[in-house]
Amino acid sequence: MFSCSHMRIWIRRALAAGASLWLGGCANIAATPPGTPLSQVTARFGAPTLQCVDRQGRNRVVWSRQPLGQYAWGATVDAQGRVQGVEPILTDAHFQALKQGEWTADQVRCEFGPPAIIDTAGLPNVRQIVWSYRYKQDHVWNSLMYVFMGPDGRQVTKFHPGPDPMYDREDVFPRN
Repeated sequence: MFSCSHMRIWIRRALAAGASLWLGGCANIAATPPGTPLSQVTARFGAPTLQCVDRQGRNRVVWSRQPLGQYAWGATVDAQGRVQGVEPILTDAHFQALKQGEWTADQVRCEFGPPAIIDTAGLPNVRQIVWSYRYKQDHVWNSLMYVFMGPDGRQVTKFHPGPDPMYDREDVFPRN
């Protein structure tokens, strides 16, 4: 006979396996070959969530699943309208780009897409704007990357990951 805790574990594993099978059947935007016209990528995967000019002055597009999804993909588009490779951008490795130089809020949005949550943190005299990106830390853990934008919300001051409370709810699997 299963205890409640065993039942919760079994249900979570079943849901995770089902999600893996469902996602495995989807087309993978990251497999788009470099040089593919943006119009073809858009026809297959839908319009980008965001189009902007990145920190190097290049045209950039982002397809994002925020605010509830954990994935986003970005690509540079050349002057002929061809995608120069699509890459997952909500990853630990990609967030490390925030260590390189100073980042404005517009540059963060262009690089990572719109955040899942915009909030504030800290005591009133040291309050900062915080952008949170929902993602899979280490490709496993349901996490948020917290990007702190200072009190005026203009420039990155620090960033760090933490658990995503959306997946930490006890009422999803109530205890008996």
